[in-house]
Amino acid sequence: MSSNWHFPVLIMVSLVAFVGILRLVLHGRTDRPPTQTVLWVATVVVVGGMSFAKLGASTGLPVWVYYGVPAVLTWALPSLVFRMRAPEFGQYLILAVLMAPVIHILFSFFLGWKEYMPFIPVPSLVELLGR
Repeated sequence: MSSNWHFPVLIMVSLVAFVGILRLVLHGRTDRPPTQTVLWVATVVVVGGMSFAKLGASTGLPVWVYYGVPAVLTWALPSLVFRMRAPEFGQYLILAVLMAPVIHILFSFFLGWKEYMPFIPVPSLVELLGR
């Protein structure tokens, strides 16, 4: 059963993880982007993308729209704003694609929160232990 506070917690964890990914990918630059720019891009991608997906799912938009638009935003906005070079973009793309499933697996397994990516079934630790 989902609680109203799960979504804000998932957004905050995703936001912190996404900022970490951007910082990791861009760390080798001599012209590091300002923190404000990183936070702005991360907020648009994470908060905007997750809010759009939640709204799209609850209003009956097709899955390809409410997952597709945030995915395109995730792949395009940071690479354009930060003018990522090919190696940076390759590393970024791998980490950005893996971020959501990893968060889903951790929250599903340890806390039993399955609403982040409900189409990926992950049993919780409690379920596995039979409690």
